[in-house]
Amino acid sequence: METLQAERKKKETQRKKIPKGLIYEMRHGKPIYYRDYDKVLEGEKSLEEVMGSSKLQAWIIDLIVGFLYSNLDRKKYKILLNKAGFQWAPKSWRNLDVAIFDREKLLKEGINNKYAKTPPEVVIEIDTKADLRKHGDFMNYQREKTQDLLDAGVKKVIWYTTFDKKVMVAEKDKPWIITDWDYEIEILDNLKFNLGENLKKDFENE
Repeated sequence: METLQAERKKKETQRKKIPKGLIYEMRHGKPIYYRDYDKVLEGEKSLEEVMGSSKLQAWIIDLIVGFLYSNLDRKKYKILLNKAGFQWAPKSWRNLDVAIFDREKLLKEGINNKYAKTPPEVVIEIDTKADLRKHGDFMNYQREKTQDLLDAGVKKVIWYTTFDKKVMVAEKDKPWIITDWDYEIEILDNLKFNLGENLKKDFENE
């Protein structure tokens, strides 16, 4: 009886029109929803709950952005965050945790209320808020998004994952590297960053 009720509830949820606010990204016209979007439809979670970052994710983004603000040539580059939208094709866009743009190219495109179409020089991601059920697992989603970004002209994608404390560095026409996040990596222009070391120092200062 419980199984039939659960199945009926699932079908009712699927029939409901999914609000645009639950779309995390769009790929070739196919929506990628926020993780647990169905629980929002069922009233078990709020939209804010599925959109929010964990404390660790937010802490890492703060560390990275603080490092970039202090060390990057901000006359040459512009740092955008807060799920910065990047549209690389019609009906195709991705949310970016941290995106480093060539400032001059971005200004040339024009600053307005639309998603950027200029490819960032570097994209830095921390985990994901995407629903992964249609991708099979995180690794498939990670590879797909990374390849999309590289094909669109992004020069480097750096991806930190909190569940295994790893970092992936991907550049077009180069081998992708996956290593521990306490390994020093180059972000761009010989600017190097060690997440594990910076986290340790930051926690020790608290």
